[in-house]
Amino acid sequence: MRPIHHAVPGALVELLRGTPLSPGKVGFAWRAAVGPAVERVTSVKLAGRVLVVEASSPQWAREVTRSADVILTRLQTLLGKDTVTSITVRTPPT
Repeated sequence: MRPIHHAVPGALVELLRGTPLSPGKVGFAWRAAVGPAVERVTSVKLAGRVLVVEASSPQWAREVTRSADVILTRLQTLLGKDTVTSITVRTPPT
């Protein structure tokens, strides 16, 4: 028998892929991909196939940019390979 934490990621993928694309679905996938700490200091929106990430500070923007390849792979697993093809990170104007 496998532990439950091995089954949850697969169940989450199936649940997400079976629902229509919406801002809520993209936000949920973002939180699942980056965790609550990064989710709290960012906001996301999907513009075509580009995920636009607004970071609350330049430091968080650097962190997201540094981790973008890993995050993109996680998002593609959750939402489908063609849903998000790149990530753009921005900071609010100063």
